[in-house]
Amino acid sequence: MPSCPSTPFAFPEFRGATRRLVLWNLSSYFALLIAQLAFPQWPGKEVFGFAPETFLHHSHLWQPFTYSLVQYGIVSTLLTLLMLWFIAGFLEMYHGANWVMGLYVTAVLGTAAAATAIYACGHALGFSAEGVPLTGCFGGTFGLLAVIGVLHGDVQFILFPFPISIKARYLAAIFALISFAMLFDQQRMSAFAELGGGLAALAYMSVAPRRGPSLGLSEQWYGLRNGYYRWKRRRAGRKFEVYMRSQGRAGRFDSKGRPIDDDPNDKSRWN
Repeated sequence: MPSCPSTPFAFPEFRGATRRLVLWNLSSYFALLIAQLAFPQWPGKEVFGFAPETFLHHSHLWQPFTYSLVQYGIVSTLLTLLMLWFIAGFLEMYHGANWVMGLYVTAVLGTAAAATAIYACGHALGFSAEGVPLTGCFGGTFGLLAVIGVLHGDVQFILFPFPISIKARYLAAIFALISFAMLFDQQRMSAFAELGGGLAALAYMSVAPRRGPSLGLSEQWYGLRNGYYRWKRRRAGRKFEVYMRSQGRAGRFDSKGRPIDDDPNDKSRWN
């Protein structure tokens, strides 16, 4: 893995997956703003935000994919997208655009899945769950930050606007503790969903290789194929042992189906 700078002061290059994510969120913000001005009664947040009750009972299957694009407030949107630019761009420098995009999408869907889980559990136990739809890319951003804390924990960031540096692992831990504390507040669904996005991102990090999920699938396919060929070689070796014994001769094979020669000085054996 390439070495990381100790304290990055500037924003990473605006390209690849980082540029797509930021522009998608920015475009959706202005599109929803224009639609809200043209149609004041149009419930854009309720339609595209993620509400577990609506998703489960009214089959709004697009909500897990669209809620992260719903941004409200120019200041909060600006700060959120700047943070997304910095974190996604930092990861893209070392792991590539496809890996970052897969990681972000996994964290966003994991956030929606966690919100659905806490709503279903609360409904089954008779507790009322928070009814405000989830909006914004907080889950995806927290997932990216959690992965930075694990893979690049020693990198130090500057806490803007304060001239204080902090390691990435401590910054991710602080955000996780804040979300955990919010579990005991009125925004427990949002907090639980954010933690779910972080866990989904960590699961993606442990399963997918550094170059994206497509390479991981190909590696699993070749692993299965090679395992099948090794099984066939072992099976053929066992059959050959039976044949050699029937001919009054000895023939032995190891666990991988390779012949074992009793003469250690014989260099003609398979490697």
